Amino acid sequence: MSPLNRKKLDKIRDERTNQIKKAALKIFARYGYLGTKTSLVASEAGISEGLIYKYFKSKDELFTTLIQELMEEAKSELEGLYHLEGSPFDQIRTLTKNMISEENRDAFVLIQRARKDEDVPEKIIPIFKQYSAYNLIDILVPIIVKGQELGEFSNEDPRKLASWYFFIINSICIQEVEKEEYGLPSIDVLMRILKK
Repeated sequence: MSPLNRKKLDKIRDERTNQIKKAALKIFARYGYLGTKTSLVASEAGISEGLIYKYFKSKDELFTTLIQELMEEAKSELEGLYHLEGSPFDQIRTLTKNMISEENRDAFVLIQRARKDEDVPEKIIPIFKQYSAYNLIDILVPIIVKGQELGEFSNEDPRKLASWYFFIINSICIQEVEKEEYGLPSIDVLMRILKK
């Protein structure tokens, strides 16, 4: 096979894999691991169910792959805060905006469901150990400390502030308050959790 044809096939494979993962994310977030059938994922992706198995050996593999990638992205995004312009308040405000955005909400819902559900593949247990909530909070603590030193954040224990912050953001995403009468709170309302 010529290198040009190989590149073309690799591109098609990558696009199809991403199409399946995007659909699976939405369906797993909505129905949980047990409530998700690959036929639902296929329907959401607009493909045949059999095509999923060309790219993933099983529903377990698809689910585990999603969780692994989402946790890597979460860690990377938190570590990327240190490189953002602006004060610690501005950095966490950007994080907040990204976390509650429409495109990221399913990821938060899926991660929280996977952490709480008992009937998920065992392969995700070491993933959650590697990317524990405590490790992710540890990444945010120095930014909160710096914000406290600048007078931007409350003088509460920085770990507690980071923990409360994540708890509230995760709760909002899980409850899908956008479907309720009042919608999502504004970024400014959410940032008051940390503000002095």
